[in-house]
Amino acid sequence: MRWSGALALTAVLAACGGGGDDNGAGTGNVGGDGTLRVALTDAPACGYDHVWITIEKVSVHQSSAAAEADAGWKDLVVSPARKVDLLALTNGVLEELGSTPLPAGQYSQIRLVLASNSGTGTTTLANSIQPTGGAVTALSTPSAQQSGLKLQAHFDVASGQMADVVLDFDACKSIVKAGNSGQYILKPVIAVVPRVASGVSGYVATSMPLVSTTVSVQQDGAVVRSTTPDATGKFSIPYLGTGTYTLVVASEGHATAVVTGVTAGTTTTSINGTATAIATPVSTMADVTGTVVVSTVSGSSTVSTALTDASVYASQVLTGGPTIAMGSQAVDATAATYRFHLPVAAPVKAAYTAGGALTFAPDSAVAGKYNMQARAPGRANIDKPADIGGGSSVTVPLAYGP
Repeated sequence: MRWSGALALTAVLAACGGGGDDNGAGTGNVGGDGTLRVALTDAPACGYDHVWITIEKVSVHQSSAAAEADAGWKDLVVSPARKVDLLALTNGVLEELGSTPLPAGQYSQIRLVLASNSGTGTTTLANSIQPTGGAVTALSTPSAQQSGLKLQAHFDVASGQMADVVLDFDACKSIVKAGNSGQYILKPVIAVVPRVASGVSGYVATSMPLVSTTVSVQQDGAVVRSTTPDATGKFSIPYLGTGTYTLVVASEGHATAVVTGVTAGTTTTSINGTATAIATPVSTMADVTGTVVVSTVSGSSTVSTALTDASVYASQVLTGGPTIAMGSQAVDATAATYRFHLPVAAPVKAAYTAGGALTFAPDSAVAGKYNMQARAPGRANIDKPADIGGGSSVTVPLAYGP
């Protein structure tokens, strides 16, 4: 299978249709049949004990612009529809959705179609969440049942061969709370990755709170994939393309650990063992909060309107590099507010060498210093600094306009 273009893309709600003959739009068909196999996995979810979705089918098309009524859709039907707890699919665990024959050629679109919430009781809901310590609540999935979650992913299916696709669902970024209404909305973020043998594995200390510990591999200040460790502290991040990554360990009540120069090749790179498990210093935590708004001038007054389609990204620039991502979230669907819970203490950094010990040193110059960035469709990004080095929470408003 040959992959081209960006593999990690934000899912958008769009139309999805049934099967049919190819309409010739961007086909590149080379004749013969191959096989498509699809699996589902998940990045860590923040603040939830369970996130359930029910999958009815996966549809693919050779044109990235194909709409619901277009011919050429090929379906992998999940029968019976399968209810999956996404939070059981971290640390490299896969939910196999099945396989289907496909005409050989280039494919540019995948759609994940979910069942509808037709039941009334919490046990019969097709799509629902359970906030940590809370009750099971319906998860609103606008248009997802009929039209599907649209993913752009360019891959080839070769005659007589299998194309392996993993849909990496980021539940933490995909669920948005709607103000104080008690409702939760699914705005899915899904990465489409090839199932390859390379990856990264290792251990974090079990003395840290593992349920609130996240391990991610990053490039250029963006998370490529992430996971949570298991009860032994072991973490596994598979399906990485060949390249060099930064490993970031974030844990509640602890400083951030950063390992630079981690390479992934044709096998899994082992960072360390249990005897050298990563243990980060204890740190107080503080909040960075704010609201994303659009400000306009009306007469002598400035009017601010909540920008509810924005997302906010928190990052930290280490001395001499790199920039590390500390988290991202869609703003509240009603109030456009955001909140990050970040360590006050300095991050600790070590360089990776194959077979060598990790020697961490604190980057004291950047302790408590972060950058908040607002992103919204059709608008330039807004960046503002946030300093919690004094141990106090701060408010950082992000405003477009005057």
